[in-house]
Amino acid sequence: MHAAVDFGLTNVDVVADDDGDILTFEHSAMVPSERRVDEDQLRRALTAIGMQPADFSRISVTGGQHRRLPDAVDGVPIVKVGEIDAIGLGGLRLAQQHRPELREALVVSAGSGTAMIAVRDGHAHHVTGSAVGGGTLLGLCRLLIGTSNPFEIDALAMQGDSNQVDLTLIEATGGAIGKLPADANAVNFGRIPSLSSTDGLSRTDLAAGAAVLVGQVIAVIAINAARAERLDQIVVVGHAVDLSCMRRVLNTVAGYYGAGILVPDNPGYATAVGALMAGQ
Repeated sequence: MHAAVDFGLTNVDVVADDDGDILTFEHSAMVPSERRVDEDQLRRALTAIGMQPADFSRISVTGGQHRRLPDAVDGVPIVKVGEIDAIGLGGLRLAQQHRPELREALVVSAGSGTAMIAVRDGHAHHVTGSAVGGGTLLGLCRLLIGTSNPFEIDALAMQGDSNQVDLTLIEATGGAIGKLPADANAVNFGRIPSLSSTDGLSRTDLAAGAAVLVGQVIAVIAINAARAERLDQIVVVGHAVDLSCMRRVLNTVAGYYGAGILVPDNPGYATAVGALMAGQ
């Protein structure tokens, strides 16, 4: 049996294969990151799936400072996998559950920040990225609405109207521009400076505005990166897209620009899955 652990800034993800099937997710877990990479954190991740290092023939690790780990723990080999390869391979493999014929894509890892990886013919390379990601959403919402709980943020954002805090195109230019409809936003949080008081702003609308800001940045950069790389399919993975509000924004932006954006099942485990594949 083989396990893989992805040490992220916000979460640590662990997956283990089940008789060679890496996509059953029967043995998988997410635990909060302590922002350190050592044997204790590795053991804690494996304990989350009810196992110990000695239960495996090898353990693949990626993310964070994974190269600080020793080459073996309790006599079990530790296979160190570069994060770019892990993101690319794992994201494409998850997408193939929906599109078995897919052989190349721009894989976007929307975690605490955002990385964009081109994958072709089993090879991955970093294209671009953004410091705007899921961590940005949590940080903004902590400041704006007093919570950084992703599930609370998601529930609030899905109920809110971002145009209560954003300025729309019809207000900024008088109508639609190109493929963008008149009710698309023109300025994120553009209404705020002209308000005499922010006391009347609802937590739902503020959460929706934050989700739109983060999701649009990710989507627009991804679409431009994919076109620069001549890749038709964008695959978005990472725990940020566990949230319905983020998927909604990605789909909206994809619709504006006629882009193919796919969020596969279990997107938060893509990097760990890629590490598992690379370590086999």
